Amino acid sequence: MRPVSMPAAIAEPIAEWAVHEPERVALVDRGRGTRHSYAALDALAQQWTQVLVARGVRHGGRVAVLAANRVEVVALYLACGRVGAALVPLNWRLAAPEQARILADARASIVVGESRLAAVDEALTGVPWADLDALAVEARGVTPAAPRRVTLDPECPAMVLYTSGSTGRPKGAILPQRQVCANAIATGASWGLSASDTAPITTPFFHTGGWNVFATPLWQVGGTVVLVDGFDAATFLDMLAEEACTVAFAVPTQFVMLADRPSWGRSLPALRWLISGGAPCPAPLAARVRAAGYRMREGFGMTEFGPNCFGISDAQALAKPGSVGWPVPFAEMRLVDDAGCDVADGMTGELWLRGPQLFSGYLFDTARTTEAFAAGGWFRTGDLASRDADGAYTIRGRRKQMFISGGENVFPAEVEAAIGGLSGVSEAAVVGVPDETWGEVGYAFVVPRPGTPLDAESLRTALRAVLAGYKVPRAWTIVSELPRIGSGKVDRAALESRARAGA
Repeated sequence: MRPVSMPAAIAEPIAEWAVHEPERVALVDRGRGTRHSYAALDALAQQWTQVLVARGVRHGGRVAVLAANRVEVVALYLACGRVGAALVPLNWRLAAPEQARILADARASIVVGESRLAAVDEALTGVPWADLDALAVEARGVTPAAPRRVTLDPECPAMVLYTSGSTGRPKGAILPQRQVCANAIATGASWGLSASDTAPITTPFFHTGGWNVFATPLWQVGGTVVLVDGFDAATFLDMLAEEACTVAFAVPTQFVMLADRPSWGRSLPALRWLISGGAPCPAPLAARVRAAGYRMREGFGMTEFGPNCFGISDAQALAKPGSVGWPVPFAEMRLVDDAGCDVADGMTGELWLRGPQLFSGYLFDTARTTEAFAAGGWFRTGDLASRDADGAYTIRGRRKQMFISGGENVFPAEVEAAIGGLSGVSEAAVVGVPDETWGEVGYAFVVPRPGTPLDAESLRTALRAVLAGYKVPRAWTIVSELPRIGSGKVDRAALESRARAGA
């Protein structure tokens, strides 16, 4: 058994497991029907390292990738980690001008990608393009060296992840080796991960969730990662059974889709627990998951820190509904008011974070990096939270999403949770809109459960029984679905525009 210690580089755990337990399965690529041991994955990473070096990639460089979740992208990431270059995963859902802007901002030396996903080309961006499949063939012809320890400066960038940019120009968050490695160690310890665990990865690799919710933490402890090219509600539960997955992540919308499938509730003997993230999970939805016989907990995080910030057990999640639990190891946290002073337990404040899981800053953006940090190196998350007497945290919503109606603070997440608990509601989103009398009022967009008719007046009346009047939205629109950004989060900017235009 490999001793667990703090690695200095993202490729190091793979290399060490390749020595200590070479035949242990590190990766399953469902899309290509291949399985890769730690020894095989480490060898593949070394082959890709030589391919990158041959193309002029050096320490401090940036390699953009435009591809689906597949083993070659993992090998490319590990190879960048060996060279000391940063991987820049591109969102293949973006239009050509959007991809071009990110490439220009990242100043990548090369783009490695699948031609079927390419919205941009070398002529448009001026960045050399290399076909992923062609490089994969080239890599297979390289003789890999024996597994060896990887040593890098912990502050060397491992990847640059561009935020979704739903409220403005995307920012390139620099994730150093230190952050990725610290998150892997902290997650494994807090969540109780071990070499016997297997998790599917359906989140695209252009999001931190694709890499750092389960993949890098499992490789740290010798577990198995199952790559799935996208989430499919029709086959997800079957996949969990076929691969004997023990843990799995999904966003609330995906849980809604799963709960409406005929296979919902099927026996999954290997499954230990499910975790929801990306957005608050409504209590009724969590109850549906548990009623189906699955253990459920809620996570919270962000690209800039972690992304896994808290840990909570199944029993604790039942005892503290809606709580995300306690800080993971190494993470320092504060809840502060508008003046930057700490608030008392039970009060809501902005969550500030500090620790080795913290990012380095935004690429080539000193102004926004400076704005994001307070004195003492504290990162201002913009998220509102409260802490109870036991030290457990509950996320209340985004600071920018909160609105003031008649002098009272209204937190959309609280209102959305209450609406989600009403009969016939699948999910809801609430935004604040200007009002001449009250300053701001709520505007609710509600998705009904299949085959369930809903009307605004009935919803308004039912909500008044559980919420104060000033929290009840003044305007309601019933919709078939909520708009979303690439990460699966609700596109609130789109909803705000629609609400201000009268829906």
